[in-house]
Amino acid sequence: MTSRVLDRSEWHIFFDNMAKALRGKRAQVEITGLRLGDQIQAKSVPLVGITFDPKGDLLEIAMEGLDHLIHKPSSIAIREEIDGLSGIEIVDSEEHRQIVTLTSPLMLSAPRQ
Repeated sequence: MTSRVLDRSEWHIFFDNMAKALRGKRAQVEITGLRLGDQIQAKSVPLVGITFDPKGDLLEIAMEGLDHLIHKPSSIAIREEIDGLSGIEIVDSEEHRQIVTLTSPLMLSAPRQ
């Protein structure tokens, strides 16, 4: 497993490129932080999509029955296995970690030029 921190300039394009492949994939969303402890927000819920709005500085994780918003994310890292993307970790402005773990890896296509 490898982990890679995405540059802020990559965020919008990264999530746009994976939008179609992500739809219907099941995921768990976990939130961790000193004040919050460790909480599971969603477990094995189908994803609708993940988008980043650079103007509003807002990352949205849309899931069936849940819309998880992360205001002012400070970093985004992806976890990749041999067979594809296995998770995403988003750190927000309050240093809370929002961890999205896919139940099965997602093969990513090459970035569009």
